[in-house]
Amino acid sequence: MPQAVTHILVALILVELFRDYFIKDKKKFPLHYVLIAGIAGLLPDIDIIAYWLLYFFGFSLDEVHRTFTHTLFFPLLFLVLALITTKVKAGITSKHHLKLNIVFIMIAIGSFIHLILDSIFAGTIMPFYPFSYSSFGLNLVSLLPETLANLAMPSLDAAILVLWLIHEEYKHKISRFY
Repeated sequence: MPQAVTHILVALILVELFRDYFIKDKKKFPLHYVLIAGIAGLLPDIDIIAYWLLYFFGFSLDEVHRTFTHTLFFPLLFLVLALITTKVKAGITSKHHLKLNIVFIMIAIGSFIHLILDSIFAGTIMPFYPFSYSSFGLNLVSLLPETLANLAMPSLDAAILVLWLIHEEYKHKISRFY
């Protein structure tokens, strides 16, 4: 499965690219939203924490991981929360002026990107679990020879990080910050 860095960076990068190239008024879409989407890219793997607890009650990793939090219902839950909180006028913090409904949308986007990455690179997901046990996924890593498959995810992490840093230098001149 894609590693934590990949889940965070891909969500962060995609939302940041959207912000950089499509949002006209950056003040209405602060970088805090990008950060939230990036962190939410890891959120479906919260079931790993559940496994650590359920292990002592005899549950296996397969019974816990990639079940409830790896369905389409998980990001959909945050979209519903975004719709419910659309009318909420107060932001989360007065300092950053974050809107609660946009925060929930960022969580939904990050979670959805996680599902896409898992289904493309490693294994399958059951998008409609527990209503359907049908699983979908390309599982591209399994197509590689075993020695390359073991290096695929760390290599992907490194490549994404380097490309993102190059983009950040080109677009935002991050070298000026040190």
